[in-house]
Parts: sequence; C-alpha cells; structure tokens
Amino acid sequence: MTERIFNYFDHVGLPSPTVPRAEVQRLLSERFQLSAEVDSLGSQQDQNFLLRHPASGEPFAVLKIANPVFSESEMRMQAMVADRIAEREPDLRVPRVLTGERGPLADWWDTSQGRLYVRVIEHLEGRALTGSRYLAPSVVARLGDLSARVSRALHGLTHPAAARVHQWDLQHAERVIDTLAPLEPDDDIRRLITDAAHRAVEALDHVVGRLPRQLGHFDITDDNVMALPGPRALPDAVIDFGDATESWAVGELAVTISSVLHHEGQSPLSTVDAVRAFHRIRPLSQEEVDAIWPLVVLRGAVLVLSGRQQVRLDAANDYAGDALDREYRIFEEAMSVPSAVMAGVFRSALDMDVGAAPAWAGPGLLPHGGTVVELDARVTSPLNDDGRWLSPDAVREAAEAALDSGADVVVLPFGDVVATGAPRLAASAPATVPTHATIWLAAVRRFAVPDGGAVEQQGGGARVALGDVMLSFSAARVAGDSVELPSGTAIRLQLTRTGIAEVPLFTPPGYAPGWLTIAGDPAPALGLPAARGARGGRDLLQRRENVLAEVQEHYYARPPQIERGWREHLVGVDGRVYLDMVNNVTSVGHAHPRITAAATRQFHLLNTNSRFHYAAITEYGEKIAATLPEELDTVFFVNSGSEAIDLSLRLAMAATGRRDVVAMREAYHGWTYASDAVSTSIADNPNALQTRPEWVHTVDAANSYRGIHRGEAASRYAPEAAAVIRWLMETGEPPAAFISETYYGNAGGVALPPGYLREVYAAVRESGGLAIADEVQVGFGRLGTWFWGFEQQGVVPDIVAVAKSVGNGQPIGVVVTRRAVADRYRTQGYFFSSTGGSPVSAVIGSTVLDIIQTERLQHNARVVGEHLKQRLEKLGETYPIVGRVHGDGLYLGLEFVRDRETLEPATEETAAICDRLLELGVIMQPTGDHQNVLKIKPPLCVARESVDYFVDAVERVLRTGW
Repeated sequence: MTERIFNYFDHVGLPSPTVPRAEVQRLLSERFQLSAEVDSLGSQQDQNFLLRHPASGEPFAVLKIANPVFSESEMRMQAMVADRIAEREPDLRVPRVLTGERGPLADWWDTSQGRLYVRVIEHLEGRALTGSRYLAPSVVARLGDLSARVSRALHGLTHPAAARVHQWDLQHAERVIDTLAPLEPDDDIRRLITDAAHRAVEALDHVVGRLPRQLGHFDITDDNVMALPGPRALPDAVIDFGDATESWAVGELAVTISSVLHHEGQSPLSTVDAVRAFHRIRPLSQEEVDAIWPLVVLRGAVLVLSGRQQVRLDAANDYAGDALDREYRIFEEAMSVPSAVMAGVFRSALDMDVGAAPAWAGPGLLPHGGTVVELDARVTSPLNDDGRWLSPDAVREAAEAALDSGADVVVLPFGDVVATGAPRLAASAPATVPTHATIWLAAVRRFAVPDGGAVEQQGGGARVALGDVMLSFSAARVAGDSVELPSGTAIRLQLTRTGIAEVPLFTPPGYAPGWLTIAGDPAPALGLPAARGARGGRDLLQRRENVLAEVQEHYYARPPQIERGWREHLVGVDGRVYLDMVNNVTSVGHAHPRITAAATRQFHLLNTNSRFHYAAITEYGEKIAATLPEELDTVFFVNSGSEAIDLSLRLAMAATGRRDVVAMREAYHGWTYASDAVSTSIADNPNALQTRPEWVHTVDAANSYRGIHRGEAASRYAPEAAAVIRWLMETGEPPAAFISETYYGNAGGVALPPGYLREVYAAVRESGGLAIADEVQVGFGRLGTWFWGFEQQGVVPDIVAVAKSVGNGQPIGVVVTRRAVADRYRTQGYFFSSTGGSPVSAVIGSTVLDIIQTERLQHNARVVGEHLKQRLEKLGETYPIVGRVHGDGLYLGLEFVRDRETLEPATEETAAICDRLLELGVIMQPTGDHQNVLKIKPPLCVARESVDYFVDAVERVLRTGW
C-alpha cells in the first residue's frame, strides 16, 4: 500500500506535538539507549528538544518529533536531502541523522500523544541569526550564497515524497491565502493581504510558465543557518529540512531574502547583495528575476496569515507568537515597493536588460525652435547659495535668469540626481532621483491633444493619455481638446504607463533602475531634447584602483563617492548627507566661504614660490608666532605634517651635531624617511619596531589605559623614559632630540600622564638634546581648553611641528623654533620649500587662524566636546564593549574591548561598527595599534545637534548590532 504524503489543504490546522519532557527523556533511553538532559526548543508545527551530555552539559544532538500528519517517506526524503548537500557541498555544515548501535536513530515511538516519528540529528555548533538584529551586507550576501549552493546541490535529485503539498511551498501560496484569509478576524489585515497577494499573483502570471522546478530546501532563512562563534563570522551551516519539496527553483532565493526584511535597518534594497551572490553560483534567468519579488510578497502574506492562525490554534506556542511582529514586518517591507520596480533593480544589479521605459509615441506637443537651457541641480552644481549649498531658490532664480536672458524653455532634466535644500542627516538614502522633468516657459504655450489621445483636468494640472502612456502636467489648463501651459512657473512633467499605481516624483538612487522603467523621459513628448541620463560612471572606484598605487588606500571597501561638503557635512553624488566625525584635516569646516573667498582673490593676484617677497608669508608667520610662547619666534613653512616632522628632526640634528633620536612607541609621525624612522605604529607598519634605523631609540608608549603601566602606575613612564635618555648619554650616544605627540593621538586621544613631558623634556635637555612637540593633530585649538597640546602638560618645547588643521585641507605644514636653533640649520645648507608658504597657502593659513578666533571654534571644541564626551561615557553604563572614552575637546577616542578586565581589543567589532555607522550616515574610522578605537576628530565647527546624532547612531549600532 502506497504511503500517503502530506497535503496541507487536508490539515489546515497543525498544532505541534506536546510530549512532556520527562516522557521524552525516558523514551530516549528506552528506544535509542541515549542518556541525555533534554531542553525544549521552539518550532511551529513539530516538537524539538536539545540533547545535552548529562556530565558536561554540552549539547550533542537535537531530537525532532514530527507532526503526526507527516509521513515517514517525507522524513526519509529530508534525510536524503541533507546527505546530498553534505556530499555535493562538503564545506557546508549540515545536520544528519545520527547512527546508534542498532542503526540510524530514527523510528516511530508510541507516546502519550499517539504514534509519532522521532529522529535524532547532529547538533551543530554556532548561533543562528534569530531575532531582528542588524545583518551586515556580507551576511546578507552569504545567505544568498548558501541558498544558491543548496539549490545547485539538489538540482536533478528526485524523491516520491517531493510531491507533498505544504503551506510554505510558494507555488501553492495563492491557494493558502484563499484558505486562510476567511479565517482572519481582522478585516483590515485580511483586506491588505489579499490585495497585495492579488497584485503579486498578477505579476507572477507573466512568467510562471517558464520557471524551472526542482527539489529544494525552501527554508534557508535567518533562523535556519548557523555561524560559528566570532565577531564577524559568516553562516556556514544549514539546518531544518522540514520544508523540502519540489517547487519553483527561484523560490529558494525568494524565501531566503524575505527573511532579511524584518531585521534592523533592512529594506527591499538590502536584498540585492543576496540576489547577486545567488546569481554568481546559480545563474538566474530573466523570468526568475522577475518572479523574485512577487514570491517575496506571497511569502510575507502566507507568513502573516499562517502565524496568526497558528497562535489562535495553539496559544501556548511561544515560538509562533514571538514571530508575529517579525512576520508582519516582512510583509510590510515586501509590499512597500512594486514588484516591477524590484525586477528592474535586480536586473540592473545583475547587468541584465532592465527593459524599455514608457515612451511618447505621438508628435512633440510644443512647436519646435527656440533656445532650450538645461539646468544642473546635481551635488556638484555651480548653482549654489553663496558658495554653500544648492537651494530650491537658487534653481528657481537660475531658471528665471535664463528666461530673462532669452531662453524659450528651461529644463531641469528627468532621471538625474537633484540635490537641493539644507544638509539633512538621515539613517537612509534620500529620494533624489526625479521620475519627472521640470520646465519653465518664457511665454504661455498651447497645444492640441493628438489624434487618439484623451485629456482631463486634474486640479491645477492636466493629464494627457495616448496609447499606453500618460503624460501629467503639474500646472495646466484644459480647454476642450487643447491644453494651455503657463509661463514663468515651474511645471512638473511625468510620463508613465496607463493603469499603474502612482509613481513618486523622486526615488532613492538605489530604486531608480526600477522606477525609471515605469516612468519615462517626458521631454521628447514636448519636442524637447531627451535627458542625458544620470552622469558619472559606476566604475569610478575601479578606475581609481587601476591607476593609483594599491597602498594609497581609501576609506571603506565600498565607499560613497563624496563630491561636496559644508561645515561638518559631506555629500555623496547620490545626494546622501554624511556627518564627518573623523576629519581633523578640515578643521574649520568644509567649503568655508571665507577660505574660498580668500583663496580665490589670492589666485587672481599671485601664487608662486616662497623665495619671492610678498606680504602674506610674513603676516601669516607673525600670526602663528603670536599663538606660541615668546621664545618660539622663528617659523619654517612646508607642505605637510610629514615634512614638518622631518624638518624638525633635521633642525635638532643640525643644532646639536648629533643624529640619535628618542621616540615614543606606538606613534605615527609621517611617511618621509626621517618621520617614518621615528614612527613605531604597527597599525601603519606591521614591521615598524623591527625596521627602525639604529639611530632611533624608543621608550614605552605612555598609555595609562592599556600600556604596561596603568592607572596610578602610569607615573612610572616618565622616569623610565628619562632613564633611557640618561643611559644613551652614558653610553656615548646622546640624543639630538626626544620626539612625541603632546597628546597621545595614535592610541585614540589618550592624555599623557601628568608631568610626563616636564620630566622627559628636562632629561633630554640635561643631555644637551632638544624637545620636539608633534602638534600635527592636536594643535590649533582642538583640545578646547588649550590651543596647543603642550600647554596641557605645562611645558614649552624647543621645536613645534604642526600641519593638517592649519590649512583646512590646503597642504600646509609649519615648524616653529627658537632663532638660535633655526640658525644652526645653515650647517646643512639652505632651506627651501617651493610651495611651502606660497601666497595662496599663506593666505589660507592666515584665514584659518582668523576663523578659529572670530568664530570661537576653540570654545566650541571645549563646550561641544565636553557634551560629546559625557554622552559617550554614558554608553559605557549599558554596553560592556565600551572600554574607555579618551581625550579632551574634539580630540576623543572611544575604545572598544571584549573584556574590561583583560582589555582584549575588539578589533573586528570596531571595523564592523564603522561600516554600520556609514550606513547610518556617519563617517568614522578606527585607530590605534589594535584598530579598536573610534577616531573622533570632527571639524571644530561641529554643532551640538550633530554630535548628538553621532552618539545616537553609535548607541543604535551597539543596541541592534553591526
């Protein structure tokens, strides 16, 4: 007699078995001769238990009690599927039925709830992605990868039980919804789901006959994959074969990506990484690509209806109850974007033909001739407001100016990024791609509706239909079969297919490939030139990597293309605004109008090398000297911090006639020969300590948090460093100089122990050497309370080197010392830097100093920095990963550790946190030899509201995952 396989429509209600735990433990011993501790696990329709070794408590297996409606043949098919995947994909971990003394541990048990089929399968180490915490793009991509590999492994496999009919098989989704919807008591939910399902089925009907079928897992979801322990571990195991069946092959992917949608911060666009990963391993046809999103919608609809019905049926099933919110989120996200749009998005991502956009088939509606001016409202547009930010008023004024200058039509084109308005931070990409064009007319224009067309008034606008397209005007007057367009006002034109839902006027760039297959360029309908389309290349990063040296790195693996800035904000070419919390190079803010004006004026006058006699270099030198102690009165100008450090070392060597230098370990000073020689940061050079030249001697990093001396014991760093200097003197190698940052920057803004520089400077001077202060990062007011870092230590160095912030992005480096030291450089010849202190550089540097003073940016660094530090320290009360907040003013470091006692650095976690912050609109990078400290050094003009956004973003990441 043939065994009857499961048909869901014969068993719509499926309460899971509830065999008592004690009974399970007894039967396990009697039937399988296994002694184990038994813990209940969640399941929607079966009953699962985790088995632990009685002595150690370590898990070793999972016991699965099948719902009595499932046949033994189906259970054996599941085992066959697991075996096939393990054979074809050996690097995938797959749980298989364990074997005991009498064979496989799978059999029928007579229980208090009747005869039930029981299996004991391997327990796989690791954790699932259960819950709604954030999934990194790499994890989402791995889900697609796993789904594809399973699909590939099972291709061609058959089994009689594969004809089973269950509710999760998407080929039966329409019938499942029709069955469950009448049972749903909430009218609004029932109506919402049935409407969405109807649209999905309509979209699917176009391709369903061409979708390949095969046996599959069809439940490779966040709950059914496992990752080994580790901060950035990717899933490498697939579990739970209970939904194995034969169905549309692309359903494997649809089920997988639907499980992404309920996670923190995810959207339909997030699934693109999984689709790409799937396609790389198991190529998709265009029909399958078009089927993905309708299937995702149907999956979401079935999840909601089934989950709610299961809870009504089995109120004690916490597993089903806990999933309700997640399932509804999946459905909400799935129906938030039309299937046709997602098809275009996926096709574009896979380099497939996205299909033709609607096009106007009739004649141009406006007479030909006249002058047409196209406006540019992209991020890099020259239409700006006082050099600051593109505004809607600037666009309008530009259009009016063009009309006044004789243009007949002014066009803001369709399909290209439009970035207008004040900078606005948001956790997701803004809608900046117009699905319409905007025109301004010099005179009132009229046109007749083409033959076969129809027109109707729509409020203050009009719609003209012709064939299968609709042309909408935001401002127009209909008179019979004629349409009149006004002059001097913005008219939005949108061309769409007839009979479709409303198309938004703007879309985020990620969705543009989809929406721009539904909305076409309306300009040709008026007889105007077609839009050129989005300008700029997708391959710009590849071009950069092809032409630049590999070691000339860029931030992030997938960096945004940044082309504009304003104050503490940066803007990508897609119009996304980012908060720049790392850029101490641009100290007074991006695109400062006073710097722009000063540089522009000086370029109009003169820019040449510093051997010529001009006022700017003298005036700038006097301004810098005025900020320093009186004895530091002589200035050198170079182009960078590396050059400033290099020159400082050469000055010390020339002044003392010596070559040996003492430097602090774990510090970075530059990339020139001399500045690199005294740099010992292994983050910048893993071989730094082993490759120092013999004339460089190092002392311990004076880090009171994680150095060899911590807390109060940090007072030992200074006498130990002084002892090294005295030992060099005694051995006949007296140092020319001691060099260090005055505030320990490479470690993330750690203050040197009190009195450290006072004692070490005294020792080096006793030996006849000089004290060099590296102020490249901390100088110029960043510490808030002090203009110079050495002021915090109550000392005066012999040589000060500063760069970065002094030019606000212009290459300027400065060295200041005493006249007697400077004069000794003549022993090594003359000094000359072609563009160091050039007229433009000097004017910019002088303007930066003026801005710091007149705009009270040092005060802002102190006040806003104190507020920022307090908020960051508050995070440590909730999140153990927060080890310490270092620094003063706007020179801070947030150090992450895995253990507050051992201080094990959370290196991988910090990198992942920075990547997640970028997604939330914050530019942040790690620092320190362990790369476990957030380098918090924003422009000095950063507002309190901006640092609050930053801390809120960090808190969100720590709370929801990275």
